Amino acid sequence: MIHRNHYTLFLSLLLVGCSMAFSAFAPLHKEKPKQTAPTPPPPLRLPQGFTAHTLIDSTAKARDIVVTPQGIIYVKLSRPKNGKGILVLQEGANGKAQVTGGFGNYNGTGLYLKNGFLYASSNEAVFRYKLNEKNEVVNPDQPETIITGLKMGRQHETKSVVLDNDGNIYVNIGFPMNSCQEKDRQPGSMGIPGCPLLDSAGGIWQFRADKQNQSYPQGTRYATGLRNVVGLDWNTQNNTLFVMQHGRDQLHDLFPDLYTAKQSAELPAECMYMVKKGDNAGFPFIYYDPFQKKKILAPEYGGDGKKEGSAGYIDPVVAFPGHLAPNGLLFYTGNQFPEKYRNGAFVAFHGSWNRTPEKQEGFMVAFVPFKDGKPAGDWEVFADGFAGVPEVLTPRQAQHRPCGLAQGPDGSLYVTDDVKGTIYKIEYKNN
Repeated sequence: MIHRNHYTLFLSLLLVGCSMAFSAFAPLHKEKPKQTAPTPPPPLRLPQGFTAHTLIDSTAKARDIVVTPQGIIYVKLSRPKNGKGILVLQEGANGKAQVTGGFGNYNGTGLYLKNGFLYASSNEAVFRYKLNEKNEVVNPDQPETIITGLKMGRQHETKSVVLDNDGNIYVNIGFPMNSCQEKDRQPGSMGIPGCPLLDSAGGIWQFRADKQNQSYPQGTRYATGLRNVVGLDWNTQNNTLFVMQHGRDQLHDLFPDLYTAKQSAELPAECMYMVKKGDNAGFPFIYYDPFQKKKILAPEYGGDGKKEGSAGYIDPVVAFPGHLAPNGLLFYTGNQFPEKYRNGAFVAFHGSWNRTPEKQEGFMVAFVPFKDGKPAGDWEVFADGFAGVPEVLTPRQAQHRPCGLAQGPDGSLYVTDDVKGTIYKIEYKNN
């Protein structure tokens, strides 16, 4: 006979043993991974009195941006997201924005608002959308095709657009090569004589803003000799077009006997040009050297780093350091910012990839003071810290890269980022 106390002990041991046996054959419990909040964008470094906050994060690769008087935000994406290449955002009272719609299933960069229409570009065409009295797009699936058949290649294919006050639209058609070599980006390859590709690329073309289905025959080559223009804007003070050119690459890689790696990292300048009809900025035959302050003959066309190019090419009005990739240009006409910023130019620099062995630079918004439609002082860094790291050795290290610029109805400055799709709003509070 088993004593009661012995029976109780036996039963307890049996239950423990069963539990252990079950545990041995049961699948191990997997803890759910901890949910981590998205890393907030790094704080920006701004002049005293200015503040910045993010309206939205991770929308997509945000490029150009416009803001209507009613506060509707349109953002052009480099590639469509869920079949929508233009996002519609609405800013809330909490300082954040929500995506409320989208349309336009095509890639590209250009976006511009003028006289009741929203103009947008793909890499080969320009469309316009009719707006109602609230600046909402009326027929998002039925835009008018204003311009078509534009040349594109594997490089510099995006088309930026801007309008003047006389019913004209200006379109950048980037050059599909680095420097018009017989063999693109091949060491020692010389330039194609006369560079015939300039007949349809490497410049700014002018078309009518209200005429459908235009192409090269209906347009005018307004200015030439511009390798690739992403940022451009119309200056209303002197009724003139201003553009930011992406300078050529790889002087040392292609002509190591003529240029050191350091020279290649710093040359040529990223140039702002004031452009008038018929102007020629000289690409690919020259580049601008900010140290010599001269237009230098390109090595593909017989240059040695010292020979000057033709004096007939226009000079830049501002020369920035090399390879910073200027992607946005905006003349500030608002009243919120202090007087020094009125009618001046903001430039969004996307950041370099080819300044090795130097660290990569850019990733900031610069400001150029203007007076009577012309630069009136040295440029300065306005907003910095987008990259989020002290030094950028490769572009992938940059957490954010500024791209598009827009002025809000209250005079605030909006900046897009095409790494994570962050949209920043910069305000002047002076508190």
